[in-house]
Amino acid sequence: MTLQTILFFLVVLPVMFFGLLLALLVNVIDPSGDRFHRMAAWWGRFCTKLMGISVEVTGKEHYNPENNYLIVSNHAGMADIPLVLGSIHLNMRFVAKEELGNIPLFGWAIKQAGYVLIKRGQSKEALKSLFSAAEVLNSGRSVHIFPEGTRSETGNLLPFKRGAFMIAQKAYAPILPVTIVGSNLITPKKSLRIRKSKVKLVIGIPIETVGKNAEELQEAAYTAISNTLKKHGEAT
Repeated sequence: MTLQTILFFLVVLPVMFFGLLLALLVNVIDPSGDRFHRMAAWWGRFCTKLMGISVEVTGKEHYNPENNYLIVSNHAGMADIPLVLGSIHLNMRFVAKEELGNIPLFGWAIKQAGYVLIKRGQSKEALKSLFSAAEVLNSGRSVHIFPEGTRSETGNLLPFKRGAFMIAQKAYAPILPVTIVGSNLITPKKSLRIRKSKVKLVIGIPIETVGKNAEELQEAAYTAISNTLKKHGEAT
């Protein structure tokens, strides 16, 4: 067991638990979820530093912190969420699977904060829950989604699902492609062992949605992230 694994259970999880208790109160005071996001961003930076993860962020000039975007990124490690929260300075809400909303405390807090919980599958209910993310974008906040739909076990990019790009098309929001390089080396899938690592976050040029259909947006985002992964390779 590594030192980072021990710190995760002895420090990160207790901090997260008490932070969620505080978040429930904060969400009552500020139902917009904006203060919750600032707390979550701090937690992301705290986790990254404590776990000994060195983060190199490039492409900050490609986005305006005052604007809102549909942020799409590859998903290769358990640390991806705190990495994105702590490194990208946008007022964002995550899209997560509906089952996470049933977790006591955690689920209550993220639902109150306006995170988008979606049903899986192709039903009308799934589509309706997905389009609720467009309402968040229309409110002036950014939304983050992993278009692969699940973590990659190898770090290789999986096919993107079309639903994410239907959100952008409906809200006319630019897509901000973010490539995470090396997070699969921190915690392999189906493992709790945490290792120190170097990670790169490469923020790409926004993809405008006007005049493009969901399939075109899907292809453009996939190409942007795939090419960046090939260019940068694995973080070491």
